[in-house]
Amino acid sequence: MKLSRNSKLALGGVLVAGLAACGGGGGSASTDNGSLRLALTDAPACGYDAVNVTIQKVRVHQSGSASDTDSGWSEIVMNPALRVDLLKLQNGDLAELGEVTLPAGSYNQMRLVLAENSTNPTAVLANSVVLTSDPTKTELALKTPSGQQSGVKAKQFNITIAPNQLANFVIDFDACKSVVVAGNSGQYLLKPQLSVLARFISGVTGFVDTATLANGNTSVSLQQGGVVIKATAPDNFGKFMLQPVAPGNYSLVLTAPGRTTAVVTNVAVAADTVTSVNTSGTALNPAVSTSATVTGTAPVDTLVRVLQPLPSTLAGGAVTTVEIAGRFVDGATGLYTYPLVVNAPLVAPYVAAPGALVFTADLAAAGKYTLNASLTGFADKTTVLPTLASGATVTTNFTFP
Repeated sequence: MKLSRNSKLALGGVLVAGLAACGGGGGSASTDNGSLRLALTDAPACGYDAVNVTIQKVRVHQSGSASDTDSGWSEIVMNPALRVDLLKLQNGDLAELGEVTLPAGSYNQMRLVLAENSTNPTAVLANSVVLTSDPTKTELALKTPSGQQSGVKAKQFNITIAPNQLANFVIDFDACKSVVVAGNSGQYLLKPQLSVLARFISGVTGFVDTATLANGNTSVSLQQGGVVIKATAPDNFGKFMLQPVAPGNYSLVLTAPGRTTAVVTNVAVAADTVTSVNTSGTALNPAVSTSATVTGTAPVDTLVRVLQPLPSTLAGGAVTTVEIAGRFVDGATGLYTYPLVVNAPLVAPYVAAPGALVFTADLAAAGKYTLNASLTGFADKTTVLPTLASGATVTTNFTFP
């Protein structure tokens, strides 16, 4: 089943899967069919002005173990292939990909198939990055693994297509975690990290200080249990929109280089509602903080995340853990390096408007971090770091098993 491209840029960086009651991909609607609609969004990137990917098609299958050559795949084909700068897909913007009619049932595998870069040196790169640090803003090739021709799997994909029903889902293409540096070779590797979210209307919005934090280096995320559910970078006006997210309670986490971490706990998100945490007149602007450096090595393909426990009652009466940063280690050397602020994080319980957020320094958490290293096929490893002091360097190496 093929469907010509129906693309538009809305607000964000996530791939959205949706179900429409109308037929798609050339099929007719029936009581045994639903429709799958897809779009694309992204989380903020780290040190890039652009992360371009070119999508050829999206494939879905009812079996989670089906190989790329098995029968039973349904596809949405981009014709021509769709080149998207993921970093333009933030604050709720989406790139619509199209829709296709599917038999009703459970679908347990989705693959995103990307084009390969041409060997012609004058051709436009299908997949590329532009470094923030590069004054020439030259596009550099983003290399895809050789096994990626069959498509990149979305993590924990499991949706149900009901007859003549609408079910929307979002696949978040996390550019920050998906782009991996390969040593001093000047090469950049693409290891796509895709996760699936339902395409809810609900979300969270607010403002950061325009003069100090609306610079592309600030990250605002919604988290649960130290897991980032949705993240974005504020726009040029300091506004951020974290959407779509499921109704529930979240920690809102603001991080920026050289700035004290700010956390708003128990942010309540209701169905079909965008929750506002503040206004432009009360924009978030945490104080400057000195930093320490955490570095080390781990096997290639290891994801190293920095977590910070908030042990005091400021976190709502229980220990709350938040993710401060997370990336794959260098694709050639296995090296990772994080600058981490040493100031006590600022914590405020969420209050609905017209109430104002009241932040208090969580002194028990000052300079305290935990590293979590995960490598496919092995149990995660966790290390509690010594309390970090300004200017210090702490080295932690990981080995598996």
